[in-house]
Amino acid sequence: MRYCTRCVMPDTKPGIIFNSEGVCSACVSNIGKRMIDWDERGRELQAICDSIRGTNGNGYDCIVPVSGGKDSTYQAYMMKHVYKMHTLCVCIAPHVQTEEGIANLNAMVENVGVDLIKIVIKPETFREVRKQAFILKGEPNWAEHLTMFSSVARTAMMYRAPLVVWGEDIAAEFGGRGGEKRSASADNIVRNDLIKDERIDRFLDGKQVQEKDIFFYRHPDIEELKRRNIRSIYLGYYHWWDGQKNYIKAKELGFTGRKAGPLSGNLIDYDNIDEKLCEINIWFKFLKFGFWRPTDQACYQLWNDRMTRAEAVKVVNELQYQIPSEYIGEFCEFHKVTEKEFWENVDRYRNKEIFHQVKGEWRLKTPLV
Repeated sequence: MRYCTRCVMPDTKPGIIFNSEGVCSACVSNIGKRMIDWDERGRELQAICDSIRGTNGNGYDCIVPVSGGKDSTYQAYMMKHVYKMHTLCVCIAPHVQTEEGIANLNAMVENVGVDLIKIVIKPETFREVRKQAFILKGEPNWAEHLTMFSSVARTAMMYRAPLVVWGEDIAAEFGGRGGEKRSASADNIVRNDLIKDERIDRFLDGKQVQEKDIFFYRHPDIEELKRRNIRSIYLGYYHWWDGQKNYIKAKELGFTGRKAGPLSGNLIDYDNIDEKLCEINIWFKFLKFGFWRPTDQACYQLWNDRMTRAEAVKVVNELQYQIPSEYIGEFCEFHKVTEKEFWENVDRYRNKEIFHQVKGEWRLKTPLV
């Protein structure tokens, strides 16, 4: 493993590139953000909204995918109140919600003042696809990512909404896929770093998961969306994307952080707190690539000038070996696996090329310094 000389991201992150000075593509992208005329970008989005507003008759001008988290609350607020769009929010409901997640979604609907459609995948299908993704990919939340992108597109088609507004472009913000240049278009979002060109067909077994069960896992044909003049964009292309800034605005709209404080391995108490299954998914990234929440969150603080590299190194080294123990029991119960089976899968996906045992504990061979 090599670590970026400017932040603390390792070169094991899929798609990241280090330049000759040892600086990662996420940092290069962040430096580029500082050269953008954000006022001009805002005017570009205003022009788009002005050209769309009202073209759907009394229907919706745009769709905003939401979870009730800080970022989607910010997105909904921006499109409804800043850009004056008739906004429909779409939520793919998690099956193991937190109290904070339920309260924050309700607060968003009430305080932002938007209509909400909540799509709930039937539990047996949701559970089985997640379980297979956990075992076959070591990535149980892959299923939610796919349903989020696919169901939002399908909802846009159903309601003839001409615009879908996503948050940040993860490839541009976090250096994935070779540090792609920022693009306004999110039309091809179903092929981003979260999906990795995988398709639901891998998990069809003809018994528990059949073709008739996966309507919301099938993304509509991109060309069909274009023919219907449905366009998807990243709000982060038009506005500087900063999770802490989004959190401050969301707090004004009733959003609350995790009451018990940060989860294990987390620096902050307000990130991805709406459901209980995603922490295991993120922790498996640590097993495979040697980084997870502490690195992601520390980098974000560093990129936004709220932390030095030395401080980030200290924080990551303090937190990265913590295990998301809060939800392991509920994760196993939901997926109908024993804890023994869970830890066997952990061992299968631990990357022995970057980990070794020190006094009976797994540690990275190349420490962050």
